[in-house]
Amino acid sequence: MTSTTKARSQNLRSTAIVTAVVATLGLAYNTAAADSVTIASWGGAYQKAQRLALFEPGSKSTGIAVKEETYGGMSDVRLKVKAGAMTWDIVSSGSGSAARAAKEGLLEKLDYNIIDVSTFYPELMTDYCVGSDVYSTVLAYNTATYGDNGPASWADFWDVKKFPGKRAFRNKAVGTLEPAIMASGVAPADVYKVLASEAGIKRALDKIRELRPHIAVWWKSGAQHAQLMKDGEVDMTTGWNGRFDVAKKDGAKVAYTFNQALLDFDCFAIPKGAPNKDLAMKFLAEISKAELQANLPLHITYGPTNKKAYEIGKIDDALARAMPSHPDNAKLQVTVNQKWYEDFEKLASTLYQEMMTE
Repeated sequence: MTSTTKARSQNLRSTAIVTAVVATLGLAYNTAAADSVTIASWGGAYQKAQRLALFEPGSKSTGIAVKEETYGGMSDVRLKVKAGAMTWDIVSSGSGSAARAAKEGLLEKLDYNIIDVSTFYPELMTDYCVGSDVYSTVLAYNTATYGDNGPASWADFWDVKKFPGKRAFRNKAVGTLEPAIMASGVAPADVYKVLASEAGIKRALDKIRELRPHIAVWWKSGAQHAQLMKDGEVDMTTGWNGRFDVAKKDGAKVAYTFNQALLDFDCFAIPKGAPNKDLAMKFLAEISKAELQANLPLHITYGPTNKKAYEIGKIDDALARAMPSHPDNAKLQVTVNQKWYEDFEKLASTLYQEMMTE
């Protein structure tokens, strides 16, 4: 063999080896890309808790890579579905907003032959959304302002003479009309009965208009309302209990009450047109297991929806008693009515936004 022929042969072998390596790497990359899901959630301490408790362990046990994004709720899902440009595989949502989204055809139906909910609390899943945690919308206040005698009801939240100070309130209808209607004198047991009409919704909105001069901030996210309390920017706010507990651990002067709070659950849904629907279903099955759900209260004070999570030894009695769903706390609250959100959230949101632009 001449030196020229030998060199040509070596070059051919090298090219073949490089081609094989590139093909192998390409296959590995494509496999990894295919075995991944994109999850949109709410950011801040909540999404960090989801990551540590659910997403990372679920990814490790299934081999499904997780890409996380933050979003602004089902309104963002609505835009993507209508545009035919869905990029998310799973979204985290409040139960009421998910109920409305399902009615609008924005969500894929879940396969409970794949997702095992046999040990779930029966009311904490729907055909389109599987429960991820139980939380409460509460009245929180600055203990540097009010000490141990802070507001204890929605009537107190509206009482600017007895409890002077700056308020913060959500900029959406979800979780805001119920406190307003209770502040107007409606009993907790009658909240959704009164709100089940345009007149009832307008009554709640008029109550919010009454408080409006004292609302310094209209908050847009859980991270924002927690930061408001950490910074002492407002004296009281509505918001989600777990966010305030994390803020308190970080030094915030904040307390809250479960009295007249709204007991609700978050859930995971698969938006219509999700690019990796089957993988998303498999991943939801994994993070719905008791072993993973029991991790969440260790990072944020939201209760599991899989009741078996309380039986495996991760959640001690003291922690269980801090959960919104503990019987001592649940009995003080109003359970969010998903049917009301399914039927009335669209109207309520339209009227709320009209009020916001007045």
